Amino acid sequence: MVQVSLKNVLLFSIAASLIFLLGCGSGDEQAEEYVAPPPEPEILDMPSQKMAVIYTKGDPSIVAGREVPAIFASVNAIIPYYEEKGVEFPRDPLRARWPDLGHLPREEWTGIWGLPIPFAVDSLPQETEGVQVKIEVWEYGKVAQLLHLGPYANEGPTIERLKKFVEESGYEIIGMHEEEYITLPGAPDPKTIIRYRVREK
Repeated sequence: MVQVSLKNVLLFSIAASLIFLLGCGSGDEQAEEYVAPPPEPEILDMPSQKMAVIYTKGDPSIVAGREVPAIFASVNAIIPYYEEKGVEFPRDPLRARWPDLGHLPREEWTGIWGLPIPFAVDSLPQETEGVQVKIEVWEYGKVAQLLHLGPYANEGPTIERLKKFVEESGYEIIGMHEEEYITLPGAPDPKTIIRYRVREK
């Protein structure tokens, strides 16, 4: 089996995001509407978000390459219908939740990949055989997040810094590890948001 790196998976995914965004508005609009957080940890309130979601099982460098594109195929298929109704699509990047991070070996990981969609969307076409794209509402509320600058492989210290910040701020983590991919993999200055749902102790 040919193994596809997670870096290439995300490159394809974010490129597909750009195609999706071109169908909803210009790149300038995207840049103006989406602002990444500063590279300092923060705790803030975040609204719930309806998402187009797929679940993967196994090493993401193997399974995600053949399954993540299904999200974009399903979402892109409904854009014309909702555009005619005047519904605007979110211009947020791809997100992923990793419930098994730090608990299981990579080959046993569950990956929960999501792309924000309008709350008006009540169904998604299944465009990719063997991959089910679901609709879920991701709950947030109070979250702690930190912008990681640099390669994905170097996220460890950023994650520990965020967890320490949560502890020192009088909060505890109640949600799974989430990442939001701001820049193209391979960019000179990669940017990834690390995020956890939290609550006061």
